[in-house]
Amino acid sequence: MPHSSSTAPRARVRLARGASPWLLPTVATAAVSLARSRRSGRWAAAAVPATALAAGMLWFFRDPEREIAQGRVISPADGVVQSIMPWKDGRTRVAIFMSPLNVHVNRAPLAGTVTSVEHIPGGFVPAFNKESENNERVVWHFDTELGDIEMVQIAGAVARRIVPYVPQGTKVEQGERIGLIRFGSRIDIYLPEGVETGVEVGETTTAGVTRLDRS
Repeated sequence: MPHSSSTAPRARVRLARGASPWLLPTVATAAVSLARSRRSGRWAAAAVPATALAAGMLWFFRDPEREIAQGRVISPADGVVQSIMPWKDGRTRVAIFMSPLNVHVNRAPLAGTVTSVEHIPGGFVPAFNKESENNERVVWHFDTELGDIEMVQIAGAVARRIVPYVPQGTKVEQGERIGLIRFGSRIDIYLPEGVETGVEVGETTTAGVTRLDRS
């Protein structure tokens, strides 16, 4: 009988842009420790935590390919829906908490044009704390078919760096990579008036895949 060689395609995973300042030193330290561990007990002892840290960094900064879902508004982040709050202007804020175990590359919730990318200095309260709204953050605005969409990247207690990938004026596709938050953090997205929320508090989201609005 003929042998079938067909296999399911493997999902490609790359490393996130903006990871180098953290990733390169840890990987280099691990490599040096492993190379010298054959000659020295001290280096052998150091090689274990150094290698573990490097492996953790590689896992944290993973950036898997995604098949972008269909929907008016899709999740910009991997994480868990922390809160859903109606806003005075008729919008609804959906807050998504990202733990250090989540992919931290954020994606455009809709296709459109980036009309502004504003960095706002602030504190570093844990992202699950209500006071985190005053943390270091980057406020995005997108001109889309639904009008102006606001999205906020919020740094957490450990996440001290937000790395935007695209500048103001850039046209983006829905699900396109737009930025990175290093380590645990939060994303807020404001659904415009008339758009019903399709997720619930406690629900897990996947960037580019989970639909936030209800059809």
